[in-house]
Amino acid sequence: MIQDIEPHKYNSTYGKFEVRSNDYIVAFKENKAILIKDGNEKRIPKYKEVMGVLDGLEHLIYMFTIDEKRFFLALKADVKENEIFVRESIQVFRTMKPQWMAFAGFTSYHLYMWYDTNRYCGRCGSIMAHSDKERSLVCNNCNNIRYPRISPGVIVGIIDGDKMLLTRYAKGPYKNYALVAGYNEIGESLEETVRREVMEEVGLKVKNIRYYKSQPWGLSGSVLSGFFVDLDGDSTITLDKNELAEAIWIKREDIPKPELNISLTKEMIEFFRVGKI
Repeated sequence: MIQDIEPHKYNSTYGKFEVRSNDYIVAFKENKAILIKDGNEKRIPKYKEVMGVLDGLEHLIYMFTIDEKRFFLALKADVKENEIFVRESIQVFRTMKPQWMAFAGFTSYHLYMWYDTNRYCGRCGSIMAHSDKERSLVCNNCNNIRYPRISPGVIVGIIDGDKMLLTRYAKGPYKNYALVAGYNEIGESLEETVRREVMEEVGLKVKNIRYYKSQPWGLSGSVLSGFFVDLDGDSTITLDKNELAEAIWIKREDIPKPELNISLTKEMIEFFRVGKI
């Protein structure tokens, strides 16, 4: 999955650091990543490559380290597209190589969206300040403190013998096969979220809920928990057309092998396809 970057080590410990020439600068404008062209590839630039070129570098925020490589967020950056710099959809991080750099892009976008949507205090409307002690935003007027938002969600692999239920989303850019998924509601356990989302999206009852593994997913600011479940009773699908364009039962041997294996969804589908569950 996208976060599986071994032998590289991700370290999110908060710190105050001065930017160095070889540190990476991640910037977004209108939800598009500002990247540098390198032959046929597009990549995250280093500080020495954007000095004097990228506007807004006085607002750099340290984010995390991968091995000894520091990553900073240029929160107010902008640049005109030219033969060197380009703005790309955040979906570019799905296929960026090496994978540890793609993971850096996902995680940076998560932090960018949090900083960008919390510029003002939700309690009194004052401008939020950056804490010097931890990863938080502080209102100096009413003492409100905001920490990075992480939305919990579930991915559900529904199994009926040698078949798995695969879906396609009704909205958004992703049109390949997926699994039933949804966000955890206040007061729900994750297992209750599994039952509710399955019933809401495809009208099925499930049993034998078992946890598989989790994944941070920066593009939606989420941490996703994967569960395999067994069908409980009737297999007739009642589709929520607001959420899904399609939901079908597919036999194990007919499931196509995924081109990418960066997501929890794809790994769970592949886990079933090859007979590991």
